[in-house]
Amino acid sequence: MKVELWAIGKTSEKYLETGIEIFEKRLKNYLPFSWTILPDVKLKTTNGAQLKQEEGKMALAKINPDDYLVLLDERGQELGSVQLARWLERRLAASHRRLIFLIGGAFGFSPEVYARANEQLSLSKMTFNHLMARLFFLEQLYRAMTILRNEPYHNE
Repeated sequence: MKVELWAIGKTSEKYLETGIEIFEKRLKNYLPFSWTILPDVKLKTTNGAQLKQEEGKMALAKINPDDYLVLLDERGQELGSVQLARWLERRLAASHRRLIFLIGGAFGFSPEVYARANEQLSLSKMTFNHLMARLFFLEQLYRAMTILRNEPYHNE
């Protein structure tokens, strides 16, 4: 199964881009992985509901029926690193073509995206901006893979 992380909008901070590149490269040693930036939606409004709608349409147009979609959402299920590793192990053994993790824009997800999602995971009870969430999740995905391989990255 291919694992993909999708995020809406470019990363504007060089330090985040550098961190993302590091963990993306590391992850490719463990599984078929890709990182995709969905373009910012250009609207002449700051209406969050409209932005979520348009971002949702764009993301849903790229998702196939046999994809397993996981939203990274502050209201999602919280897992520790070892729990995430076990969760990932079960997901990777499933019969879906792609496991897609989606990070929304600054306003979150539209109701249609929530309806299509198979699951929601939260990175923390704390709120992170959608740009930093990318790096944090990639590190946790890498950590999960090292846990599954019994490698020394994770200390417990």
